[in-house]
Amino acid sequence: MNKAIPNAPLLLGLAGLAPFFWGALTLANTGLMEWGKIWLGNNFVGAQVQISYGAVIMSFMSGVLWGFSTKTTQLKAAICYALSVLPALAVFFLISTNSDNKIEFLMAGFCSLLVLDLIFFKLDLTPTWWLRMRAGITCLVLLCLSVQFALP
Repeated sequence: MNKAIPNAPLLLGLAGLAPFFWGALTLANTGLMEWGKIWLGNNFVGAQVQISYGAVIMSFMSGVLWGFSTKTTQLKAAICYALSVLPALAVFFLISTNSDNKIEFLMAGFCSLLVLDLIFFKLDLTPTWWLRMRAGITCLVLLCLSVQFALP
């Protein structure tokens, strides 16, 4: 059983962290935040870029889980399909709310997504390396999202 993470998914997964890191960097550095606002706009810096991009990734991951659901049939398939749409539904409600806790909700969503990854892994629907990659990426996402709580 090969558990090595293939280069393409690993590199693309890590590259997909860029907007989360950018958001964290702009939160931590006011000069970079101002530069980003001027050149990119308010929606492409800080928590806003993390929330917007996080919504895209949560929806994307719903699609990935849907794809894994195709590997099974009958009741198991129905349950997996139902579970696969939860991240997209959750993030829809997240971005539709006026709450000031969107980052916290997004963090909870990524933790919940990791639980779904574990379920699909345990059901033998994912590649053998899937959970290792997803756990590492999720930890980095959570680290980036938590930066705002470490700032004065």
